Amino acid sequence: QVQLVESGGGLVQPGGSLRLSCAASGIIFSRESMAWFRRAPGKQRELVATVTANGNDKYYTDSVKGRFTISRDNAKNTVYLQMNSLKPEDTAVYYCKAILWASWGQGTQVTVSS
Repeated sequence: QVQLVESGGGLVQPGGSLRLSCAASGIIFSRESMAWFRRAPGKQRELVATVTANGNDKYYTDSVKGRFTISRDNAKNTVYLQMNSLKPEDTAVYYCKAILWASWGQGTQVTVSS
């Protein structure tokens, strides 16, 4: 059974930074492409970033390009999302996911506000 535990969210001022972490278990992590999604209040969940199993290829949605960085540590079964230059519109619950698996974690709340 896939388990995903997100952490690192919080309240930050515009322009600030946060680093999200997602610890995965129940899968052979080093073989799985991973993704970060987010759901803002009143909106559908959207894809934010993806990273392939070996970490070599990454995708970012246009609104976060140049500000967010996805990375992974296969030795720790963990995927990260470094978020810089945060904007109020980045406020959302952030979720990680193993792309080919249906399971979701509980998410971590990110609030960007002054």
